[in-house]
Amino acid sequence: MKRFLLAAFATVLTFFSNAQLSLTVLPSGGNKKAVVGERIGLTDVTIHYDRPGVKGREGKIWGALIPTGFTDQGFGNSKAAPWRAGSNESTTIEFSNDVTVEGKPLKKGKYGFFVAYDSAQSTLIFSSNSTQWGSFFYDPKEDVLRVPVKPVKTANSVEWLKYEFTNQTENAATIALEWEHLTIPFKVETNYIQDQIASFQNELRTQRGFFWLAWEQASQWCLQHNVNLEQALQWSDSASGPLFGGVNLFQPKATKAQILQKLGRGEEAAALMKQALPLATVNEIHGYGRSLVAQKKPKEALEVFQMNYQKHPKEFTTLVGMTRGFSATGDYKNALKFAEQALPLAPDAQNKNSVAAMIDKLKKGQDVN
Repeated sequence: MKRFLLAAFATVLTFFSNAQLSLTVLPSGGNKKAVVGERIGLTDVTIHYDRPGVKGREGKIWGALIPTGFTDQGFGNSKAAPWRAGSNESTTIEFSNDVTVEGKPLKKGKYGFFVAYDSAQSTLIFSSNSTQWGSFFYDPKEDVLRVPVKPVKTANSVEWLKYEFTNQTENAATIALEWEHLTIPFKVETNYIQDQIASFQNELRTQRGFFWLAWEQASQWCLQHNVNLEQALQWSDSASGPLFGGVNLFQPKATKAQILQKLGRGEEAAALMKQALPLATVNEIHGYGRSLVAQKKPKEALEVFQMNYQKHPKEFTTLVGMTRGFSATGDYKNALKFAEQALPLAPDAQNKNSVAAMIDKLKKGQDVN
């Protein structure tokens, strides 16, 4: 029995020795694990990488520690491998939607990210293999996209390699690999309009689609961006119809009217606004009047402001509306009269300062809108 137990124990030791189980420790070389991400438009971009340090090797990084082009690293089956764009494990980059990188299309997904460095023009490589370790097993057949970019020398040194998101806009950002005295930037763009419409189409089929505000939000967004107007009109029908609670509200009807106007159906739009205005609050009518001013429709805007004033005379909001309406038509004398009436009724310092600024402009013969 004793001999059996010793044999069993030896078998267990052999198993664990062969399995080479390892514990969690810091990455080798003192390099730091990092993850950085940002949303561009509606697209989540996430980069996982290990951060090497310069560690006193200034001037010996680019073209030396990081070789130029493709090299044989003496390990693995790749005889011409790019840099892993970090240290230790492969750098990965993931996009939740389709994007373009420096104008070239790239499908959504997770990619191994490599750089073939060259001081004149480096090559970014997006590989379908996002699980390999380093670039020792790099296979060019797995490349999904290669993009040429120009490295940029910098005055300040970055000790630990990092990725930064810069130059953000509604649908684009520049991602920059920064290390030592060099930056390798590349621009990522998303089709925000297409992604947003697709998101609306999906979300309106969920529980959100049982409330008028969701349909209103989607149709209003399309109106503001002047896109997808035919479907936006259908969405505004749902927002202003009897099923989801918006039938007796001003805002969804006003949105529908503005979409009709953009589609060239002006008579229908005007008729709908006549139905909608009696449902509006003071602030809603004021907001509609301001939208007409923004659309360069001063006569129509003044009529709306006048209607609001007649229903709610001597109120701060309607007096400001009359100021804006007359100013939009170029009648600065009447605009000044209403602004001076509004000033003592201002509800707070911010509004008081705003009206005071209007008065100064009107005295100089300038439009306040």
